[in-house]
This record gives sequence, C-alpha cells and structure tokens, in this order.
Amino acid sequence: MSYSYSDPFPMRVLTGIQPTNVLHIGNLFGALIPALELQKENDLYMMIADYHAITVPHEAHALNESILTVAAAYLAVGIDPTKTVLFQQSQISAHTELAWILETIAYMGEAKRMTQFKDKSGDKQDNVSVGLFAYPILMAADILLYDAKNVPVGHDQKQHLELARDLAQRFNSSHGQTFVVPDPLICKHGARLKSLTEPDKKMSKSAASAKSYISLMDDPDLIHKKIRSAVTDSQQLITFDESREGLYNLLTIFSLATGRPADEIANEYIEKGMKELKDNLSEVLCSYLLPIQTKMKKLLGDKQELTRIINNGSASAKKVADAKLKEVKKKIGVIL
Repeated sequence: MSYSYSDPFPMRVLTGIQPTNVLHIGNLFGALIPALELQKENDLYMMIADYHAITVPHEAHALNESILTVAAAYLAVGIDPTKTVLFQQSQISAHTELAWILETIAYMGEAKRMTQFKDKSGDKQDNVSVGLFAYPILMAADILLYDAKNVPVGHDQKQHLELARDLAQRFNSSHGQTFVVPDPLICKHGARLKSLTEPDKKMSKSAASAKSYISLMDDPDLIHKKIRSAVTDSQQLITFDESREGLYNLLTIFSLATGRPADEIANEYIEKGMKELKDNLSEVLCSYLLPIQTKMKKLLGDKQELTRIINNGSASAKKVADAKLKEVKKKIGVIL
C-alpha cells in the first residue's frame, strides 16, 4: 500500500532527534527503528530538531553536516518520505513563534523544575544560555503545532511532555479547544542503552569519550575495540541480571541486534565466558550495521537529493504548522 501526505491515518505521531555530534546505536534502537513501526499505522511526522541543537555552543559547518546525517539515518533504516513527513524544524518559523506565545503562559517555577536543565547546567546556571532554560517550551510548541496525539519519549524527556500537556490544557481552558493534549509513548528497551564505559549512565552522543558509545558509522575494527573494552564485572558466569549493569547492557544490545530474547542469549553463553560473548556481539553488531552504513554513505553522497527530500517534507509540515499558528493567533486576538 502506498501513501501520500494527504491520506487519512488513524493517529498523528510526532518524533524528533537533535542533529548534534554523532548518532549512536542508542539513537538507532531507541528512536529510528521504533519509528518504522509507527510509520506503518500512523500519520508520522519526524523532525530534525536543529533549533534545539543550538542551545549549546556549536560549529556551523558541523551542524549543517549533522542535519544531513540525521536525515540520511532516518532514510537508511527504512523511513519512507512518501509515507512519513520528514522535516527540518528551522524551516518552519511557526515553531519559534508559537514557543513565544507559550512562554507567555508558562511559569518560571515550571521551567526551573525541569531536571534536564539542572543536569546540563550543573552549578553554572547563571552562565548558560536562556535557550537551554527555555527549550522545553520550544519542545511543547513543536508538539502542539501538529496536533500530535502520541509522542515517543525517553524517560528523561517525559517531564518535558508533561509540560506540553499542561500548556495545552492551560491554553484550551483560557481560549477554547485549540490543542490536542499529547500522550507519551515510552520505548521500553532500546531507548535506555547504557554507556559502554560507565554502565550506570545512559549512552550519550555528548559523552566525553567516544569509547562509551557505538556510532552508526564506526568501522568493524573500532566496534570490536569498543565492545572488548566495555565495562562489565569480575563474575565468571554470564547471566541476564539487571544489577550487573555492564553485562546487562551488552546482552540488551545483542538482543536488539538479533531479535532474540536476552535471557536466551545469556543461557547460551552462561559458561562460555565474557570474551566469547563480546567477540560474537561485535560480529553480530557489525553485520547489523553494515547495510545501514552502506545506505547512509550512498545518501550522503548525493546531498542535493537529500536536501530536496528534507525541503519537500518541510514544505508539507509548514502547511500544517502555519494553519495551527493562525488559529492560535486568532484566539489570542492578534489577527485583525
């Protein structure tokens, strides 16, 4: 069955990813692969959240390349731009315009309670950008512009979605039914892959050491090195036990790359030892990533076509966003 942007779908879903640094397997299994299932049954909007990426210092050329890389990754895993609206946030001015309107009804106390801001700013809250403080409100605008009923979020973003819900309900209460109040879709597995070097922390593309994650574009030798050096523990037997954080993480990756239950894999290696498990996991992961890497390289080799796909998706998203913004502006009394 083929779809166009105007075809009816049962439910609209919005998801997005920041084009920062590098994409890793946590992004792959936590966001990109689950999006394929969402694409099958929903009106899926996938956003390249480039305005969110500039809340911290960045290099312009690197951001430009990252935007293309994120688009290539979406397409390489199977996102179909004739079924899914793949768009670039910064091409649609309604995002920042609605964010300002929502900032006028958001409370300072709400923004200060956002744990992501506390974590990222640490003890330097007076010296970080206002954008880092306010970006959950921009995220709310991203969601509410498209009447998205469901938004896939990791556990660390659930608080931001709750803010979007609060703002939607507050605006609706004051100005009449305008926004769909969104519900979270929590990914139970891949979204919570852990660092290879610090398995008590989430795998992150902003980590200080590249050894802590597997990039989508890492070559086989590098993947083998990173898996071999992954932190586990001194116990000999292989068991699927969440308290053994490093091993649990490796078995989770093994499961995601093969589609086999993690406890079944653990039983297979129970007496074989950590070295054999790591070596085999490396081989499995290299095989899994190879076709994705091949497709990404091909897509990035034709940046003109990749840009065309992004621009087309952005034009389609802009029609929806502009219509919602016009409705909001009429409700608040600024359209004469």
